[in-house]
Amino acid sequence: MDFNVKKLASDAGVFFTRAVQYTEEKLGQAEKTELDGHLENLIARADCTKNWTEKIFRQTEVLLQPNPSARIEEFFYEKLDRKIPSRTTNAELLGQYMQDAAKEFGPGTPYGSTLITVGEYQRRLGGAEREFLQTSAINFLTPLRNFLEGDWKTISKERKLLENRRLDLDVCKARLKKAKLAEAKAAAAPDFQETRPRNYVLSASASALWSEEVDKAEHELRVAQTEFDRQAEVTRLLLEGISSTHVNHLRCLHEFVEAQAAYYTQCHKHMQDLQKELSSANGDTFPNAFAVNASTSGVSADPSPLSTATLPGTSPPSRSPNPSNALESSTLKIEEVKPPATGTRKAKVLYDYDAADTSELSLLADELITVYTVPGMDPDWLIGERGNQKGKVPVTYLELLS
Repeated sequence: MDFNVKKLASDAGVFFTRAVQYTEEKLGQAEKTELDGHLENLIARADCTKNWTEKIFRQTEVLLQPNPSARIEEFFYEKLDRKIPSRTTNAELLGQYMQDAAKEFGPGTPYGSTLITVGEYQRRLGGAEREFLQTSAINFLTPLRNFLEGDWKTISKERKLLENRRLDLDVCKARLKKAKLAEAKAAAAPDFQETRPRNYVLSASASALWSEEVDKAEHELRVAQTEFDRQAEVTRLLLEGISSTHVNHLRCLHEFVEAQAAYYTQCHKHMQDLQKELSSANGDTFPNAFAVNASTSGVSADPSPLSTATLPGTSPPSRSPNPSNALESSTLKIEEVKPPATGTRKAKVLYDYDAADTSELSLLADELITVYTVPGMDPDWLIGERGNQKGKVPVTYLELLS
């Protein structure tokens, strides 16, 4: 018990001297030992790495899980070292709702069967999303979290210890400086009543006493300098490891991009397959919407995967030469074409289009037109009407509306 009390008193005394030194440095009343330039640069680089890694980590969490409540729940599961329960994605939930609605409406109806098809693909999208979230959490978030909660805490601990060693070193320097000044003063005008300590014999000279204090202060300074240099070397080695951290995070970043690319590729493939299924189903529901007479058109009856819709935000598709234009122009007179009784649809124009000849209709982005097809037409073209104007329009420039 006596040892513990002494140690507590000693630690309190060290803390007090460090606090005094720190305060005097802030007030400009004490000298401060500066770190070498290389170590200062390493510290600045480490701080920058920590700050940006933390921001990237937090924002990636928001990207992968936008729901704050779900993120808090996952945080508590991690702290309790328990497995995070599997959570249904929004796309999977939407797909389930669509399929349940189809059972109520009747799976044999056009609307019900379409709901079943779309719902199944929504569930596939949700499965791809879950796989992407799991892969990104393991390959990207976990290494960033390990750095922030592991390596960085070790670096911070050693830096704090280095700061304490620096304060101890500066305290020893200040003590030695005071002892030398007192020794010089005692040597110049000795006064036993004012300079001698109480625990020394009264006959001892003040100069000899302060000489011993100087020797003691010099010894403490050498010890403090050795400990400071040793701790500076340890801290420097840890800070130089930030370069390895960057290399590791670079590899993790590549894996994250690959997972993201694979996820969007799967989504694109699912949507292409869904478009094909809906296009074939629309042929039965709207028989005149995409009718193709292969015997008279002279071209393939299979449309491009993007022939019925174009992804928003993309550039206008390049205009490809249509070999059947000459044939259609000689056999199909636009002014004589009449819209069918059924099968006409509304379409939104995605991009501006300039007519190549009088048989085509110029388009302006975002306008709505009426479209339909006629037997013998190329599958990549439709007849478009806007008021009294009529002409052929490319399907890839349109978004067909129900």
